[in-house]
Amino acid sequence: IARKSVDQPVQTGYKAVDSMIPIGRGQRELIIGDRQIGKTALAIDSIINQRDSGIFSIYVAIGQKASTIANVVRKLEEHGALANTIVVVASASESAALQYLAPYAGCAMGEYFRDRGEDALIVYDDLSKQAVAYRQISLLLKRPPGREAYPGDVFYLHSRLLERAARVSEAYVEAFTNGEGKGKTGSLTALPIIETQAGDVSAFVPTNVISITDGQIFLQTELFNAGVRPAVDPGISVSRVGGSAQTKIVKKLSGGIRTALAQYRELAALAQFSSDLDETTKKQLDHGQKVTELMKQKQ
Repeated sequence: IARKSVDQPVQTGYKAVDSMIPIGRGQRELIIGDRQIGKTALAIDSIINQRDSGIFSIYVAIGQKASTIANVVRKLEEHGALANTIVVVASASESAALQYLAPYAGCAMGEYFRDRGEDALIVYDDLSKQAVAYRQISLLLKRPPGREAYPGDVFYLHSRLLERAARVSEAYVEAFTNGEGKGKTGSLTALPIIETQAGDVSAFVPTNVISITDGQIFLQTELFNAGVRPAVDPGISVSRVGGSAQTKIVKKLSGGIRTALAQYRELAALAQFSSDLDETTKKQLDHGQKVTELMKQKQ
């Protein structure tokens, strides 16, 4: 693939994400966190936000309950996003082989748009379940298990999938379309989802996918329980290439937000043990609370 640098934004519709952890077209941004804290909601809202942006969306559901998938489809239909969204389903009742293959099928559809000079967004929900399905197949085939009983090539399983998300150059599109797409650049943006156990990001599959992607949006259980939506932790969430895709006005307005929030969370934890706070600390805590409220949005 003849790649091009990421310099156009994908607007998710979330102030917390678009200001602090911006995503660019052709980027791979991991959404990671424990179960039931809004990972799918964040991804689905990002798809809904693309309905008028000209970006085609692909939602790949892996190993989920049929009722959950039906709710997602209903939500997309309600908000008028189903017209430009492809839903690829390998539910929990399907075989492990189908759950293993579903992300590759979805990715091939995304590549169709990318190679023709269009922009596409793909959500893999979630790759933890694909890894479990691959582990089942490998153990049935009597392949030697490694760490956490996963086979030795589980890193390659996800890297060969996620490396296909990219922004391609004009020359690549022109060559692929035999001159029809002259001057166009295509992109495939990936939002893989990984489920953690009790916030453990150092487990085998989460660390693998973190090392493959261009950044991660970490959703924290404590923030979710405190009523913060989306429960994004700005301290360990990062976007390595999205900054160059941010518009100038957004970059200017959101300059100090990330630092202010990270400092506020640190101070708030310390303030619980201190009864006597100086004026500077009080001001920082007050400012942090206001920024936190400003970043809250319904999911």
